[in-house]
Amino acid sequence: MKKYIVICMQLFLFGIFAQESGQLQTQIRHTIDEIRAFVAIPNDALDAADINRNITWLTQKFSARGFNTTVLPTEGKPLFFAALPISDEKPTLLFYMHFDGQSVDPGKWEQPNPYEVVLRAPVSSGWEDRSFDELQDSIPPDWRLYGRSTADDKGPIVMFLNAIDLLKKNKQALPFNVKLILDGEEERGSNPLPKAVRQYRELLEADYLVINDGPVHASGLPTVIYGCRGITSLSLTTYGPVKPQHSGHYGNYAPNPAFQLSRLLAGMKDTNGKVRIPGYYNGITIDEETRAVLQSVPDDAAKINAFLQIASPEKVGEFYQESLQYPSLNVRGLSSGWVGAQARTIVPATATAELDLRLVPESDGNRLKSLIKKYIEEQGFYITDQDPSSEMRSKHDLIIKVTETEVTNAFRTSLKEPFGNFLVSVLQDTFNEDVVRIRIMGGTVPIAPFINELEVPAFIVPLVNPDNNQHSPNENLKIAQIGYGIRTFYKLLSTDLAAGN
Repeated sequence: MKKYIVICMQLFLFGIFAQESGQLQTQIRHTIDEIRAFVAIPNDALDAADINRNITWLTQKFSARGFNTTVLPTEGKPLFFAALPISDEKPTLLFYMHFDGQSVDPGKWEQPNPYEVVLRAPVSSGWEDRSFDELQDSIPPDWRLYGRSTADDKGPIVMFLNAIDLLKKNKQALPFNVKLILDGEEERGSNPLPKAVRQYRELLEADYLVINDGPVHASGLPTVIYGCRGITSLSLTTYGPVKPQHSGHYGNYAPNPAFQLSRLLAGMKDTNGKVRIPGYYNGITIDEETRAVLQSVPDDAAKINAFLQIASPEKVGEFYQESLQYPSLNVRGLSSGWVGAQARTIVPATATAELDLRLVPESDGNRLKSLIKKYIEEQGFYITDQDPSSEMRSKHDLIIKVTETEVTNAFRTSLKEPFGNFLVSVLQDTFNEDVVRIRIMGGTVPIAPFINELEVPAFIVPLVNPDNNQHSPNENLKIAQIGYGIRTFYKLLSTDLAAGN
């Protein structure tokens, strides 16, 4: 059913395109060429020279469209800022996207150079390479562009630029002031961003923030996301003998740290997957109106379970979207001794668990970590932040080293925020489709502190296909989504706020 909806959506979009003058088709073709040129500039978030070369390209392209541009120094990589001339009578939209990308391992890509875009068409056996010269009289919507950052996030930036081109060609007045902040360090966590926002707050001042990152809902339908979860993490290490010991000599005698840690972890959750630590879910309520929005998301539980190959999910929520409204407690890794062909008959010296906690706005990450540490103490453990000394070992039966990371907070805009209704209306009018409204997505956008610092209503309006392989080899952008993105930006930037509500 989901595949059928996606196909119908694509046919509908390109049916509209075919009815138009061909202006949009020409712009899509131009967008493809600009994406190729932009992607050809490597953008590894770890390489400062890469980031600077991308900023040069952005400066040229935005300046050519009439934007005033500037580079904003930060404690890390610089930010790129652009704005059209400001009018005090208009509300201001601030768009956020990023131009940096994940590092690549060329050997794992199905093309020689991940920064040289490859065009592919679907065939019965998978995908085959096609020539860009074939994109003349028609532009097949199901063909794809393969290359690093085609989807995450260079494609949407170029869609924006080409929507501006169309607006200018049609002499379309803009009812908004338009600003953009483009991040060169998003893939590294955007750590300098909150402080930079404080420094450049006046420049970034806006009435609304729109984030164009990530994929639309798996159904392929237009999507508006009202928030994302935050994250923090803990590392727990328990201790047995000072060195691994022969299990024949010291089994039944030397305490086994893997059993210590296993018992500790097992007590943190019940059999339904709910956290048993008192106070973990404090402050979270879901009223009937909110529940109705959560239930309106067209998730298919059977398909999700089949994808995960599980018989049934945990019961933190009654359904998938509800489960995302609560903070999580996840064991993301376990290690003790050796396994597989390297397994040894020993009592391990240590056992380590890596935990991550996904956060919602009602949950303070530091408070949750304190609750976990209190629970650990109540189980009889002595907590330290370093490997235990001989003296510490002689005094305590149960020792655990706890280290933690900083907190990236969640953000969530109210489902009743009028600009959210405006965005939904714009997408409905543009595509004549129901809009998927997601209250909070499962992942973490590292710019949440930036959003919280600005104290502005923020929304994620994703543009790319759900199966884009972002961060992975063979990242791709479906051509249908290029038209979708241009139309989205065009309609958003040309619709009066009062008319759209």
